Amino acid sequence: MPLFRQLEPTPEREGQKKKKCKNEWAEDEEKTSTLIGLCLQNLAENMKDMWVKDYTQKYMDQYFFRYVMGPFSSLPSELLEELLCILSSRNLLTRAALHLLILPQLSCLSLASACSLVNANLCSIIQIRCQNLQSLDLSGAQNISASVLCELLGSQCRLCSLSLAGTLCDRRVISVVCRQCPKLKHLDVSRCLHLTPAGLLPLVKNAKTLKSLLALDIGLAENERDAVAAVAFLLLSLPGLQRLAVEGLGQACVLIQNRQFEVTEDFTNREGVPRLKDLWSKWTQVEHLKDSCLLSADGDESFTLEGKMDELLLLERHNDASDIPEIHEWTGTSGEGNGKDGGRSMDCNGRNSVTTSLKDVQGLSLDTLEAVGKICPDLCILSLDCLQSNSYHNANNFEQATLLARGLSRFSGRLHCLSLQFSGLLSDLVPALRASGSHLLSLTLEGIIADGHSPLLELIHACPRLTSLIVHLDPPSTNLDGDDAEEEGEDEGLLSNLPCLPHLRSLTLNFSLDERQMKPTLCWRSLKGVLWALLRGASLLQELSLIAVPCRLDPVFRLVLNHPAKPLGALGSPPLHCLRSVSLNRSDITMETVVHIVNTCRLLSYLDLNGCWAMTLSNITKLQYKAKGRRHTLQITWT
Repeated sequence: MPLFRQLEPTPEREGQKKKKCKNEWAEDEEKTSTLIGLCLQNLAENMKDMWVKDYTQKYMDQYFFRYVMGPFSSLPSELLEELLCILSSRNLLTRAALHLLILPQLSCLSLASACSLVNANLCSIIQIRCQNLQSLDLSGAQNISASVLCELLGSQCRLCSLSLAGTLCDRRVISVVCRQCPKLKHLDVSRCLHLTPAGLLPLVKNAKTLKSLLALDIGLAENERDAVAAVAFLLLSLPGLQRLAVEGLGQACVLIQNRQFEVTEDFTNREGVPRLKDLWSKWTQVEHLKDSCLLSADGDESFTLEGKMDELLLLERHNDASDIPEIHEWTGTSGEGNGKDGGRSMDCNGRNSVTTSLKDVQGLSLDTLEAVGKICPDLCILSLDCLQSNSYHNANNFEQATLLARGLSRFSGRLHCLSLQFSGLLSDLVPALRASGSHLLSLTLEGIIADGHSPLLELIHACPRLTSLIVHLDPPSTNLDGDDAEEEGEDEGLLSNLPCLPHLRSLTLNFSLDERQMKPTLCWRSLKGVLWALLRGASLLQELSLIAVPCRLDPVFRLVLNHPAKPLGALGSPPLHCLRSVSLNRSDITMETVVHIVNTCRLLSYLDLNGCWAMTLSNITKLQYKAKGRRHTLQITWT
């Protein structure tokens, strides 16, 4: 294997590669993608025994190569990235494979699933070889220090997306990112315990480009007020931010809504940043000038926004405000003055109120939902934890659900994705789901208590457009169907009247189960009808996860795959023909039904049967033998 410095790609060579790829691969997308996929899978399966064997034995621990000209150096970036993804998903990625696959043509590099392999030496290789990275994910890499991160990120001036979640990132790293990554749009520093909320303040230097910031579960501030003040400062300083996940976001919206800026002055003085009161005043003045300019444009041709802005800047200099950043960095307007990045509205008392451009927020509590709705009127993605509410901790679950319905009604018709943590009955939560409107595409519920199949059917009625449904719920504490209840749902007329989610592509029903229990109590036989409606009605379903289901799954899948009836509004496609991934952990299912699923779902590539007590090692061995002749490789896991 020849090893030497690879020549830098020229524009002509790059153009030839792109043209060649376009002509050869875009001609018949389905066939070529299948062929490319098979080739990459073959490479992944033989990576250890063939492709990296020579390098591992002769070179890896003996030399440090700036560049490697080897078997993969001529692959285009998209194939390199796909090969890395396949190796990661199958836990086949090794240090030697990374040495050969980290090449200059990479534009996206994700090492989140192989974070244990990331060390200082590998970071040096990335720094030397990959100068064109636009996306880098080092989530979970605990083996590299903040200094190594600073050195690596100092060379990545083209980064648009960066994930350092769960690393040793601190304020020094954030400062380097702000200086050296001027194009950064997305940053994830969640679970970085060495980073405090104040450490995020340098990000105001990226106010023109930063659109997404995820910083949940980071280090603690000196006190809670400092954390809230830091978030409020970011809200007023990053007008282009559209996605934000950080502790204290709700309280920061309350602080801004109520003009409680005096409680933050100690923090701003200590950090050496402009006071929130000043930021607010400038925001209001600029918005007032914009409104005045628009109103006077027809009546006075000499009145211009630029002229008034010059007057404002002269007034600022006269007031010795030289320590405050440029006006477009901390106001609600963009540099061009188009007014799209935030604005001004009126609260219930007739006072001016800030409105941000946020569309996706996480880390909220119920008692801050109203203020968030006023500060962020364009929200379409919302994550809410009703268990953290301070003002309503004495309210029962029904009262909390009523308040939740009232708060979500503000976003009716606009909310597309909703994630809720709620410790109450599902029937109490249904009115809130109705209030959020029928435009929901993704719904995640955690902590819910099951109380019959009717609330599940009402949930389906309330959210007919869902493409993703994830429900973590406690199973019924008692037998909902009685000890001698007969299996229901065989009547074709009854089945045909059940609702469904025809656009559903991902379904997860996770019933909580004590780890000491081998299997759940099968106390909910009537759940079969709901499962049939969900599975038979979602002919586009690709991912299915049924964990510790409190009913037998054999009759469910027999009904789905064999019964001719269709639920109300279902598409005409055959059931489960798009299914690619199935997880049936700790559920009651037999070998006969599993074989039926495998034979029917031709695209199935992953099957998780961990904890399925009715399955034996002999069953799994036979199943793996039968799966060898499939067109699509099937990965089966079982313990």
